[in-house]
Amino acid sequence: MAQEPCYKRILLKLSGEALAGQQGYGIDPDIIIGIAREIREVADLGLEIAIVIGGGNIFRGLAASSAGMDRASADYMGMLATMMNSLALQDALEKAGVNTRVQSAIEMQEIAEPYIRRRAVRHLEKGRVVIFGAGTGNPFFTTDTAASLRAIEIGAEIILKATKVDGVYNADPNKDKNAVKYDQLTYLDVLKQGLKVMDSTAISLCMDNNLPILVFDLTSTGNIKRVVCGEQIGTLVTGE
Repeated sequence: MAQEPCYKRILLKLSGEALAGQQGYGIDPDIIIGIAREIREVADLGLEIAIVIGGGNIFRGLAASSAGMDRASADYMGMLATMMNSLALQDALEKAGVNTRVQSAIEMQEIAEPYIRRRAVRHLEKGRVVIFGAGTGNPFFTTDTAASLRAIEIGAEIILKATKVDGVYNADPNKDKNAVKYDQLTYLDVLKQGLKVMDSTAISLCMDNNLPILVFDLTSTGNIKRVVCGEQIGTLVTGE
């Protein structure tokens, strides 16, 4: 396997559910330690890594708002859930020997730096992994949109979206055995077909700024390293 990374700076998007493992909620210590080890392997290649984590393993703003809660309040609660995940990942990364900073879009100075773009870029240049918490800091925006926005702001070359499946399919592969996997898609394909890559706001942001998205399977050990070293796995979403 090639050990030379194809990128200099990446943004890794993790779903909150990825941290829950088989238990389906909360944070599974074994899973988060495993993810931290994989990130360390990639950091050791000299890659600059930023991370955005969702909060769905703790609280889902959309689900709460559909159950009658005020959407803005529910979304703020979801942002706090992403901060809990960010701190848990920071702890796991530092135990694995990786220098890490958490920056929050909502100010909470006792536990994280405020999000300042120039400071984030400086941390990356110094070889620190930067975790962006609390989404964009605004309700009605998902952590997918936060990932797109932060990736563009810091000049990342690609968004690596880690999921539980090995790419994008035309149907749910867990429910439909005839589901077909795409190796490559355009942003417009994703929007027109309503494919579950990221929400439409996030995809539109990437499309407007020509930022590629690679959707891959996080559950296979070593996949983050394979992706950054250019192995053809997952589904790549780009322009025409």
